[in-house]
Amino acid sequence: MSWYQKEIILKPRGRGFHLVTDEIVGQIPEIKEIKVGLLHIHIKHTSASLTLNENYDPDVRGDMERYFDRTVKENESWYKHTSEGSDDMPSHIKSTIIGTSLTIPITNGKLNLGTWQGIYLCEYRNHAGIRKIVATINGE
Repeated sequence: MSWYQKEIILKPRGRGFHLVTDEIVGQIPEIKEIKVGLLHIHIKHTSASLTLNENYDPDVRGDMERYFDRTVKENESWYKHTSEGSDDMPSHIKSTIIGTSLTIPITNGKLNLGTWQGIYLCEYRNHAGIRKIVATINGE
């Protein structure tokens, strides 16, 4: 049983739901060495999330963003934590709802995702920078 762990960087993106499967896999070639195992990825931020969803139709990503923007609104009068702008507290709430980690099976050197599944970076900030992810692989 082997363990690998490394920090990877996702390029800066604007607000929205972004398909990042290839960007993540491209930075962890160790996946190719694993016949059976798991990839665990954890984003090291409180204003962004990771999730699995539709990898084909970009309308899904737009609909997800619109849903969360309507559900968790900016500029609510009851928010106390607004030190970084109107998107600050809503970003933390959205991150808590969706989550910050994923665990994905690895089979024969590839992520064992469904046909239409991809990894999303859910970016909630209007002006975000790079995003850091810890990738941990366990397998044989």
